[in-house]
Amino acid sequence: MSKIDIGINEQDRLSIAEGLKRLLADSYTLYLQTHNFHWNVVGPQFRELHLMFEEHYTELATAVDDIAERIRTLDVVAPGTYKQLASLSSIEEVEGVPAGREMVDILTDSHEKVVKCCRDVLKVAQEADDESTAALVSDRMRVHEKTAWMLRALNQ
Repeated sequence: MSKIDIGINEQDRLSIAEGLKRLLADSYTLYLQTHNFHWNVVGPQFRELHLMFEEHYTELATAVDDIAERIRTLDVVAPGTYKQLASLSSIEEVEGVPAGREMVDILTDSHEKVVKCCRDVLKVAQEADDESTAALVSDRMRVHEKTAWMLRALNQ
C-alpha cells in the first residue's frame, strides 16, 4: 500500500486527526443524548420537542459519518467504540430522564461544547492549510451554533 501524500505533513495530519477524533466523540455523544431525549421526553412540549430532537439526531447521524470519514481520509483510524468515544468527549452523560425544559438546557450546553471543539480543530486545520477539514468543521460549527440558538429560544 502506498504512503499518503495529500500535501499535509505527517505531524499536522496527525494533529488534525486528533482534533477530529474529539469532534467525532462530542458529536456522537450529542447524537446519543439527543436520541435518548427524543425517546423519553414527556410533558406539554412533547410533540414539538420529540419532532425537533428527531431532526437533530438525524442530522447528527450524517455528521458523525462525515467526520469519521475525514479522519480515515487523513489515514488515521477513527474511534468507534463507546469506551473510546467516551474517553475523548467533553460532553457528560446524563443520568435519569430530565424534564423537557432541562433537556433543552442540556442540549444547548452540549451543542455549545461542540462549537468550542470545532473552533479548536478549525485553528489547527487552517494553520496546516487543510481546506477540506476546515470546510467540514466550519460547516459543523455553523449547524451547532444555529441549533444552540434555537434551543435557547425555547426556554426564554
